[in-house]
Amino acid sequence: MSQPEYYIGLMSGTSMDGVDAVLVDFSSGYPLLVYAHTEAIPDHLLKGLQRLCQPSTDEINRLGRIDRSVGLLFAKAVNQLLALAGVSPSEVIAIGSHGQTVRHMPNLEIGFTLQIGDPNTIAVETGIDVIADFRRKDIALGGQGAPLVPAFHQQVFAKTDTSRVILNIGGIANITYLPGDSNQVLGFDTGPGNNLIDAFIQQVQQQPFDKDGEWAESGTSNPDLLKQLLSHAYFSLHYPKSTGRELFNQAWLEQQLADFSHLDEEDIQSTLLDLTCHSIANDVNKLNPQGEMYVCGGGALNKALMRRLSLLLPGYKLATTTEIGVDPKWVEGIAFAWLAMRYEHQLPANLPAVTGANREAVLGGKFSSK
Repeated sequence: MSQPEYYIGLMSGTSMDGVDAVLVDFSSGYPLLVYAHTEAIPDHLLKGLQRLCQPSTDEINRLGRIDRSVGLLFAKAVNQLLALAGVSPSEVIAIGSHGQTVRHMPNLEIGFTLQIGDPNTIAVETGIDVIADFRRKDIALGGQGAPLVPAFHQQVFAKTDTSRVILNIGGIANITYLPGDSNQVLGFDTGPGNNLIDAFIQQVQQQPFDKDGEWAESGTSNPDLLKQLLSHAYFSLHYPKSTGRELFNQAWLEQQLADFSHLDEEDIQSTLLDLTCHSIANDVNKLNPQGEMYVCGGGALNKALMRRLSLLLPGYKLATTTEIGVDPKWVEGIAFAWLAMRYEHQLPANLPAVTGANREAVLGGKFSSK
C-alpha cells in the first residue's frame, strides 16, 4: 500500500459559521477525505470579525490582533482534527489555509483582497508548514482573486462530453461551469448565497440560520421586492466577477427594505431566498439551459432552496455533490488542501478564464514551521 500524502485544508467562508478543517490523502492521485472537523468561532471573535468587515476606526490595531486570534483558532482546528484522526503533525506535508476574508475589493483602480489568520501563528502552533495567501497573486496578475475553487472542480468533477455545473452556496454563491471540454471552464460568483437569509433571521428571530428554509416556506415572496433586489448592477455584470459582504450586506438589505416595511417578515425571508435562487438560475440558464447540477456548501442542506432551484432549472438534473463522491459540506475545505498540494508541486492553480488573470500561476506562499 502506498504511503499516504496528507494535506490539511482550512476554510472559513463569508458566512463565518465555523472553521472547517479537513485531512485529505492525495496518494492515489484523487483527493480522499480522511477526516473532517468544524471548530466553532467564539462569540467575541465572531463579533470582532463582523465589525472588521465594515469600515470603522482603529482598524489597523484591531486587524493586527484579530489576525493573530484567527491564526490561533485555525491552529486549534488543525490540532483538534489530528487528535480525532489519530494522525501526527509529522505525517502532514502542509496545511492549505484560506484564511478569513475581511475585504474583497478587486475592482478598484488598484484592486485588492485581504484574508487574515496569520499563517506564521498556524505553523508555529501546529508544527506543520502552511501554504496561505492564495488570492493575491491572481489579483497581481489582473484577476479577481476569486473564485479559486473552479480549478479544483475541473480536476475532480469534470466529465467528458457532459455539461455540469458545480454550485457552491456559502455566504456568497458561486458556480463552476464544466461543459465537458476542459478548455471552456467558466466560474464566477452569482451573488448572495446564505448571507442575507442568515442575516435576516438572526436579526428578527435570533436564530443562526433558517433550518431547511422552513421560515421562508411559511411566507409568500413579494414580486416587487424581488424585482428591486434583482435590479442590483452586480447581476448584469459580465464575468469574470466576484463579490462578497462589501456589496451584499445588512446595510444594503435595510436600504432595499425601506419601501417594503408593510411586508410580513416571513414574506421578506421568502423573497430573500428567491433572490438567491433566481440570481443563480438566471446565470446558469444563460450558460446552458440543460445539464447536470451538483450543489455543495451549506445551502445544499436547505431543502426549500434546493426545491425552488429545481423549479427554476427545469433542464437540469439537480443533486448534491454526494452523488459524485464528495460530501457537500467539505468540498471547499478539500479544495484548499488541493491548492496546498498544487503549491508544493509548483503547479498552477488559477483558471484565467474564471478569474480574469492574464496567465496561469502557482498560488500562495509558504510559511515554514521550522
